[in-house]
Amino acid sequence: MIDVQNLTMNYGSFVALDRVSFQMKEGEILGLLGPNGAGKTTVMRILTTFLYPTSGTAQIDHFDILKDPIEVRKRIGYLPETAPLYLDMQVEEYIHFVGEARKMKGKTLETRIGWVKEACGIKEVWKHTVSELSKGYRQRVGLAQALIHDPKVLILDEPTSGLDPLQIMDIRELIKGLARKKTIIFSTHILQEVEAMADRIVIINEGKIEAQGTQAELTEQVRKRGDSQAATLEDVFISLLRAKSKKGAKRPAL
Repeated sequence: MIDVQNLTMNYGSFVALDRVSFQMKEGEILGLLGPNGAGKTTVMRILTTFLYPTSGTAQIDHFDILKDPIEVRKRIGYLPETAPLYLDMQVEEYIHFVGEARKMKGKTLETRIGWVKEACGIKEVWKHTVSELSKGYRQRVGLAQALIHDPKVLILDEPTSGLDPLQIMDIRELIKGLARKKTIIFSTHILQEVEAMADRIVIINEGKIEAQGTQAELTEQVRKRGDSQAATLEDVFISLLRAKSKKGAKRPAL
């Protein structure tokens, strides 16, 4: 479903991404885990065709992000870290607007609106102005706009950032429920989010992939590198980043 090959992104002499590669199967949830400034958002922006890489490419549902960006956009729903909401609109108005912007109309649009209203749990705030909503409900509305056109792939950048514990649990369950019909990639720097949601994990640091696989596979990889005490994802993460920090100074965050 997603095939990322040697993505590299340079900003002048600064290397934001360095030959990043990974693959995803249909119906899989992949957690892109790394500290702030690791390059996670850059990967997301490239996959959504918002940025063009310096080199490398990716395919989403067999369409190349460089050769067929419009076809790629039709197949993805994107929720950036700051949800793209119009605060002066009612939730109902906003979702209609996004659906129409996606070239949907008539019964098709009404059917999808009914689905996202139910699936994203926003019926209670349907007539509210977006500016009145809590951060949790704004995230739900953001998910609704990403899902309105029934995309095959959902790309979520820090989807639980800034939420309280109950809101985080709600969004987790919503994302896990969506995974039955969607392929989902999400970025985070929070270990618990990856443990709770991801089928597979890609650990990225300083623009490079340090390791990837299931949690069990990552633990085994770290143990083979000599850290026999690694037992949890936290152990794995710390072990990998400590090993990297010994090789050179940390880069500035983007």
